[in-house]
Amino acid sequence: MGDSSGSVSVDVERIYFGGKEHPVRTRYGSVSVSVYGDEDKPALITYPDVALNYMSCFQGLFFCPEAASLLLHNFCIYHITPQGHELGAAPIPSNVPELSVDKLADQVVDVLDFFGLGSVMCLGVTAGAYVLTLFATKYRERVLGLMLVSPLCKAPSWSEWLYNKVLLNLLYYCGTSGLVNECLLQRYFSTEVRGSGQEPESEIVQACRSLLDQRQGVNVCRFLKAINERHDLTEALKKLQCRTLIFVGENSQFHADAVHMTTKLDRRYCALVEVQACGSLVTEEQPHAMLIPMEYFLMGYGLYRPSQLESSPRSTLNPFCISPELLSPESMGVKLKPIKTRTSLNV
Repeated sequence: MGDSSGSVSVDVERIYFGGKEHPVRTRYGSVSVSVYGDEDKPALITYPDVALNYMSCFQGLFFCPEAASLLLHNFCIYHITPQGHELGAAPIPSNVPELSVDKLADQVVDVLDFFGLGSVMCLGVTAGAYVLTLFATKYRERVLGLMLVSPLCKAPSWSEWLYNKVLLNLLYYCGTSGLVNECLLQRYFSTEVRGSGQEPESEIVQACRSLLDQRQGVNVCRFLKAINERHDLTEALKKLQCRTLIFVGENSQFHADAVHMTTKLDRRYCALVEVQACGSLVTEEQPHAMLIPMEYFLMGYGLYRPSQLESSPRSTLNPFCISPELLSPESMGVKLKPIKTRTSLNV
C-alpha cells in the first residue's frame, strides 16, 4: 500500500511497522521512543493522550497518505510513548516513583539530548499536548513550533478533578475494562463514532477498545494522576513565542481549554481550528481535516508537500511569518471552522 508523489514514496505499512524502537534512559526512568524516517531531517516529536500510545493515537493521521507524505517528507518522526504504555508493557512496580507533569516534560528534553536533537517541532494530543506545551514553556529554545490537538492548559476544574479521581480508583481496582474503557472512549471520541442503540460503533472505536483492553490499569493510573495534578500554564503561555496550530473537535470535552489557550497565546503566532462533528481525538476520528491547516502552517517554515518541492529538507528549520489569510475558512474548506477570538485594537 503506497502512494508516490514527487520525490517521496509513502508506504503506509513501512511507516508504522518499519520504524526502530529505542529504550531511552532519562533522569526519571526509561521511555520508549519509536523513530521513523530519515534522521538527517528536522525532528517531529509526538506525545499521546492518557492510556494511548503512538499506534492508537496517531495511526489514523499517518495512515492518511497525504498527511503521511507531508510529514515524512519533511521530518523524522520521534514517537514518545509514556512509561508503561508500550504494547505488551508489564505493570510498573510500586517502588518506582510516580512522575509529575514537570518531570514528564523533563523526560522530553532528555529524549532530545539522547538523539542529539536541537530544536524540534511538536505534535501532542490532550494530555500529551499539555506535556509538550509545558516542555515548550520550560525549554523555549528547543521548540520551533507546536501542533496541538484538543490541548489542556489550565489546572483541572473541580468536576474534572473529581471525575478523574473516580476513574483512578476504578483503574486501580478494575483495570482497563468495562466502565473504565467506556469513560476513556468518551474522552476520545464523539457520540457519532461511538455508536448508539441503532448505530454500531465505528471501526476506529473498536480498534481503540481492543488496545485499551491490553493496557495495564496501574500504568494508566500513573499518567492520569500526573495530569490530574497539573498546574495552570496561562501565564507561561503569554511568553511563548513559537508558532502554534491548535485543533479541537467541536464535541471535545476539552473544547473550552483549547479556546482559552488561543486567547492567551500571541495571536500573531497562533491559529485555532475547530473540526465539526468530532471528539477530542481528531488524529483518529477526522485526520483528513488536519491536512490543509498543517500544510499551510508548515509553509511558514518553508516546508511543503513533495509534489510542491522536490528536494528533501535536511537543514534546521528557519521559520518566517505565516500570513493569517492562509488559515482562512476559504483556505481550509467547509469541514473546518476557525474560531476568531476577541482582540483589542490599538490606534
